[in-house]
Amino acid sequence: MKIISYNVNGIRAALKKGFIEWLTQADPDVICLQEIKAQEDQLDLSLFHEAGYKYCYWYSAQKKGYSGVAILSKTEPNHIEYGTGIEHMDFEGRNIRADFDGISVMSMYLPSGTNAARLEHKFMYMDDILGYLTELRNETPNLVVCGDYNICHEAIDIHDPVRLKNVSGFLPEERAWLSKFIDSGFIDSFRVFNQEPHHYSWWSYRANARANNKGWRLDYGMVTEPLKDQISRATILPEAKHSDHCPILVEVDTN
Repeated sequence: MKIISYNVNGIRAALKKGFIEWLTQADPDVICLQEIKAQEDQLDLSLFHEAGYKYCYWYSAQKKGYSGVAILSKTEPNHIEYGTGIEHMDFEGRNIRADFDGISVMSMYLPSGTNAARLEHKFMYMDDILGYLTELRNETPNLVVCGDYNICHEAIDIHDPVRLKNVSGFLPEERAWLSKFIDSGFIDSFRVFNQEPHHYSWWSYRANARANNKGWRLDYGMVTEPLKDQISRATILPEAKHSDHCPILVEVDTN
């Protein structure tokens, strides 16, 4: 199964920048979207269907034009789980999961900590989602949690680790949580294949950051330990430029 995850920073804006043409060429089996910033009735679903994604599932924030996640699939899932049942997550449309034979795929959009109140909310989300996923893995052990985690894990995941060490997204507490997340039974699939620095998935729109590759690796394809030997490929796709993020890809052998 070829899975792509992409924070599109507004699906309607991405569509105007050639998203459908790119999606057709990239040709994943499943694509997880974050920050869709749209309700389903604001979209022309035929665009996705004609691109081969007949099965489209949208989980929008209650606040219009904000947050939201989606999963688009070529094949019909056995089950779709909208949200987590945890109100402060579901209010903002941050989690959706598709269960297939032998594997489940979640699109997750972890909050950013843009100010003190949002940072507190982010820490609450981090604690609650780890508990939720720990329970979920008892019944769904083969799980891929794709998405924008809004955290750089190690110094090699950010362009200026010294200057940015006190900025949300690279705080010691956030990094420690991501280590705890991985230690709970997840694999950072990209780092299975690539241990080099300077590979990022988000760049500020300011100061020509993308052209200078002054970025952050905020997007991950986290794969549970039972699938370890089935991860066949994982990479970042920086050539896609429909957002301030770029997509990430992970392939898992489901045969």
